[in-house]
Amino acid sequence: MSLPPLSPEQLVKPRHFELRMSLIFATLFISPGTHLPYFPLWLEAKGFHAEQIAVILAAPMFLRVVTTPMLTALADRAKDRANVYIVLVAASMAISAGYFLPATYAIVLAVSLLLTIVWTPHSPMADSLALSGVRRFGSNYTAMRKWGSISYLCANVAGGFILAATGSQAVPMIIFVALGAALVAGLWAPRMGRPRKASPLSATEIQHKAPSLFNAYFLYFTLGVGIITASHAFLYGFVSIYWKSVGIGDSVVGLLWAWGVVSEVCMFLLFDRIFASVSVVRVMVIAGIGSIVRWIAFPLVWPLGLGVPGFFLVQSLHSVSVAMVLIGLQKMIGETVSEERTGAAQGIAYFFNGFFMAAVTLASGPLYHRLGVDGFWAMIPIAIVGMALIGLAARSAPQRPVRR
Repeated sequence: MSLPPLSPEQLVKPRHFELRMSLIFATLFISPGTHLPYFPLWLEAKGFHAEQIAVILAAPMFLRVVTTPMLTALADRAKDRANVYIVLVAASMAISAGYFLPATYAIVLAVSLLLTIVWTPHSPMADSLALSGVRRFGSNYTAMRKWGSISYLCANVAGGFILAATGSQAVPMIIFVALGAALVAGLWAPRMGRPRKASPLSATEIQHKAPSLFNAYFLYFTLGVGIITASHAFLYGFVSIYWKSVGIGDSVVGLLWAWGVVSEVCMFLLFDRIFASVSVVRVMVIAGIGSIVRWIAFPLVWPLGLGVPGFFLVQSLHSVSVAMVLIGLQKMIGETVSEERTGAAQGIAYFFNGFFMAAVTLASGPLYHRLGVDGFWAMIPIAIVGMALIGLAARSAPQRPVRR
């Protein structure tokens, strides 16, 4: 089916389109760059134990798997996605102020659940605005999106230094101010009109096109990706708490998180030179092995006296265990899924990643409470299960790439 024509207004490129989208990405990723490494520290400082922290982190993950596709589909039917984006950012800022209320378990959990509904769609909606510019005007997506990665990295580093000076009580304020900056940038978002095609997470796309994707290769592969990704849940939920427990300062914690992002970006830049001729199955096996090595090494760094340099070395494996998974998934979809089914394929992969990450995050609280850093070893069998599914996918792989 051919796409409907663009209106005369949509054929006119918004003024300073690339600059405006770059500002959106730059402000968008400050709050996640603060939340992921430092929110668990704030929860611990407020007196929550590991099981409660796991629930507060995991419950929103379960919820957003359902709500994000619904909201992105709603945005596709709006007069302009930029307006929906602004409303969601404003709502996120308002709801995040709930963290300034007395930090009881019920209040923090409720705020986190409400916040995830309006916060998680920011990134896919910004992507959809940027990609409309790519399709209509030939804009460079990477040149715009790179500012999100840069700001995420800067938030990791700057957040560590801020917390070193103020303590973890600054985390809600940083998130609130960062969302305020995102709102200001969002008010300047380019208006692109109603999209001609559903967004990558559209519930409509998944409903109508997913059945044709339910083949053994695609299912085994995306399940494997989701489970290997989920083996990182213990890291995301509790590594900052662990680093603090052994006496590593907030500023160094921030640098350790940032080093993982730097390693990830380096893999994005070098992947084609190193792995261009490697099959996606082998890419994912390498990623799984990198994950296993990472989980074996983490509990050994401090007891072996390797100290902070040892953690930097282990964090370098982020380039393998995370970046190669992301690249491998997109490469598989590009090779085996036709263009009109790409949105549904992305949605199914998002569902698997989100569901398994939430489940393992929920289990990570009791693991950390009972085992401490040795809980990383429980991530090893999870990564092995993911690799086994990739192996099953290899047995049913198509003989040639899909014809578009």
